[in-house]
Amino acid sequence: MSVLITGGAGFIGGHLSKQFVDRGRDVTVLDSLEPFYDLGIKQRNIDVARQTAKKSGGTYEFVEGSVTDSEQVTTLVEDADYIFHHAAQAGVRVSVDNPRKTHQINVDGTLNILDAARDTDVKRVVNASSSSVYGKPNYLPYDEEHPTTPVSPYGASKCSSEHYVRVYNEVYGLPTVSLRYFTVYGPRMRPNMAFTNFVSRCINGDPPLIYGDGKQTRDFTYVEDVADANEQLFEIDDADGEVINIGSGGRITIQELAEVIRDEVDPTLSIEHVESREGDARHTHADISKAQRMLDYNPDISIKQGAKLFTQWYQENQNWYDPLVRNS
Repeated sequence: MSVLITGGAGFIGGHLSKQFVDRGRDVTVLDSLEPFYDLGIKQRNIDVARQTAKKSGGTYEFVEGSVTDSEQVTTLVEDADYIFHHAAQAGVRVSVDNPRKTHQINVDGTLNILDAARDTDVKRVVNASSSSVYGKPNYLPYDEEHPTTPVSPYGASKCSSEHYVRVYNEVYGLPTVSLRYFTVYGPRMRPNMAFTNFVSRCINGDPPLIYGDGKQTRDFTYVEDVADANEQLFEIDDADGEVINIGSGGRITIQELAEVIRDEVDPTLSIEHVESREGDARHTHADISKAQRMLDYNPDISIKQGAKLFTQWYQENQNWYDPLVRNS
């Protein structure tokens, strides 16, 4: 079984690569190594997957390139049985500063994948989407029927990509699924996120820094649960054409998250607040009943458990990881 993972040197794609190789699958990763954050983390993802391949029955190949290169995409897709499309220009604030770049990578890149796949015998294209498509909540938790009114160019790009993925299933019969991720976290995650910033500041003796009042809530999802949801789509066909939330099913305020991490590292630290940032959703909370029904998805790690697990991993890997976080 040949698997193509776009963005496979990134955080979620790197975990998929490792898990799929560990299960004996042959994985090819396409990644542009965009220096959105320190490339040392992406290189670690590549190294972890390669090391796993040496111990398992699977294989791992890394190809440097972009989903915006239609010829390269077509060549790789021709040899793939399954495609897990995670390549994207991440970051709400980046998209506010440069919406056209976000559109080019996230929308045009997705179209390149879909165009290449519809002319082959690809068994499934799994598209990584985001809870950013929802925008301001009409109600919580968000179910998949909730209106999509994104509040950032990043969210708009993910919403557009979802529609193309769905249309290619309906019009061309291409087996596709879009998974809407809710703030994924875990080992080797992107450095410029609340989790990493909180832990880094605490272990260096600085108070956690919260943007806004801290009452905003997030449905944080542990990366291993996300990888398990993707794994199900090797076997399950009933989800083709669907959009499915992948979250923890719970939520926590940013204030509570900072307190959990602070208490794990140094309970004597205070917590500081600064002005909120443009483009961030106020609340996210996933209704995961559809994922439970269609993918047998049952996340194992609660947010507070995951915060402690990630903090422990961070401390164990502090020597190489923390400098990258502090320099981001």
